[in-house]
Amino acid sequence: MTTQNNKQNTKPFLKWAGGKRWFVHDHGDIFPKDYDRYIEPFLGSGAVFFHLQPESAVLGDINKELIDTYKSIRENWQLVHRYLRDHHRNHCHDHYYHIRANTPRSAASRAARFIYLNRTCWNGLYRVNLEGNFNVPIGSKTDVITDEVCFATVADTLSRAELRDSDFEYLIDESRRGDLVFVDPPYTVRHNHNAFIKYNEKLFSWFDQQRLFHALRRARNRGVTIVGTNALHDSVIDLYAGEFETFSVDRISPISCKADGRNRFSEMLFHTGDLS
Repeated sequence: MTTQNNKQNTKPFLKWAGGKRWFVHDHGDIFPKDYDRYIEPFLGSGAVFFHLQPESAVLGDINKELIDTYKSIRENWQLVHRYLRDHHRNHCHDHYYHIRANTPRSAASRAARFIYLNRTCWNGLYRVNLEGNFNVPIGSKTDVITDEVCFATVADTLSRAELRDSDFEYLIDESRRGDLVFVDPPYTVRHNHNAFIKYNEKLFSWFDQQRLFHALRRARNRGVTIVGTNALHDSVIDLYAGEFETFSVDRISPISCKADGRNRFSEMLFHTGDLS
């Protein structure tokens, strides 16, 4: 069984809208100490996975480019880092838009491109157009290589994980008694016309929210431990009410053009109850 003892300090190498670094910092003690496998079907930056560092994990996301980047780091982080150093030396406005407009052939160079764009685009936002092309403008960050992330440690931590580009329902349905499932889906709610929510609706509809709930309820009935976050909205609260324990937790939103415009928001935290 996985036990959180003497784990090395591994930090996420990606910045992700809705990422959970704040969550593990403020609420990391909510996770159980012992479980068999860790399953996370909405991987993003992997903040919870890197915090827990389980001995056995299944990590998934429907974003294939994201999962391929994780695989490349795990399989040959040195080569990815070499390409990333090239981006660091060449970073400027023209280089950013040239790299954004072109997709290289090799897996390692594509991973370096993904990380480079993530670190230098506006607020680390991942967004694509209708053709599936990344279209986030350049941001103010210029640090492509940082001392904060050790790719060797990241690769070692990922060596204990199975990586899958997959719909969330398949991964949750594979969970069994004794597993820990953490979910952090796009925050789509019913009848909400906020622009960011409308963008999420294209990626993750209200029907998907319902599919997620039913998959989690089936997993809970099999004896799976579940921890999740979601939008603190009446439609979502009503969906989970009576089936899971629900709470409100606060966070600071980083998605703002100016730091002084960033606001405190509340999210819904839910879990299966006894997490001991």
